[in-house]
Amino acid sequence: MFRTRSIQSSLSIKDKILSIDYILVISIFILGLVSILAMYSTDGGELKYHTKSHILRFFVFFSMFLILSFIQIRFWHSQSYLIYIIFFVLLLGVKYFGLTSSGSKRWLDLYFMNLQPSELMKIGLILFLAKYYHRTSIENLNRVRYLFLPVVVLIAPIILVATQPDLGTALLIAAGGLTVAWLAGVRVKFFAFSGLAFLALLPIAISFLKPYQKSRILTFLNPERDPLGAGYQIIQSKIAIGSGGLFGKGFLQGSQSYLDYLPEKHTDFIFTVFAEQFGYIGCILLILFTCTLISLYWQCRTERHFRFAPYLKGHNVP
Repeated sequence: MFRTRSIQSSLSIKDKILSIDYILVISIFILGLVSILAMYSTDGGELKYHTKSHILRFFVFFSMFLILSFIQIRFWHSQSYLIYIIFFVLLLGVKYFGLTSSGSKRWLDLYFMNLQPSELMKIGLILFLAKYYHRTSIENLNRVRYLFLPVVVLIAPIILVATQPDLGTALLIAAGGLTVAWLAGVRVKFFAFSGLAFLALLPIAISFLKPYQKSRILTFLNPERDPLGAGYQIIQSKIAIGSGGLFGKGFLQGSQSYLDYLPEKHTDFIFTVFAEQFGYIGCILLILFTCTLISLYWQCRTERHFRFAPYLKGHNVP
């Protein structure tokens, strides 16, 4: 977010504004506009519910992204545990007060928008584990008693999210937590042991899956097993991608999406709408643009590491 100007513990608001990596910010904004256009096309070229909701969410969270970037890193470090607890309480709130949609209870009604705490938990878990491993010495890192708390902190939200039920997000939360542990230096043998334990408990876990979850897994492996039922969405999405050809059918010209062959096109399948309209070339350009954005972020992150490292190591951050 910010370009490196000098190695110091803090910057004034003016310095931070001058140090903003505008290329990165503009790139994120452009990618957001592309997502709005894609959502606009799913509503048939009209400003309907899904488009309006997406526009509101984008500008709210983009504004939050800009505002939060001005907060000093020591705040996030010092409040990591509290942030995790707040997000965990929100997850508990979903269990008792959440909105139910399509058989899943995943959202909290904030009146002006619906909030999905499981998405926030991905961030909260990473912050918690990052601070915990920062305060744990290398000598104690792989001792069993120092592994107990991270395991509890990781498993608790996974169970809550999986029972919503949202198996996909639960797996992503697990992947995020395990990645932090691996980067912190936890030995491979513990991951191997966890993998064996997972395989041993897998038959039991499968028995707790709801029928639609089992169906989704089987459909993912073989969509043609139920072409007019569970596999319909996947099969039609592949047809939409293929029909786009090399250059696509043009903006708002996708037949698969406009004739409602893709009933849930505004969800994770929105890429198929983009592919049908802009074709193979458009998809490649979008992927390259996204990879460039990730590269810019990684470069920015590395520069910030060198700027903040002296502060974290030399000022006794709790």
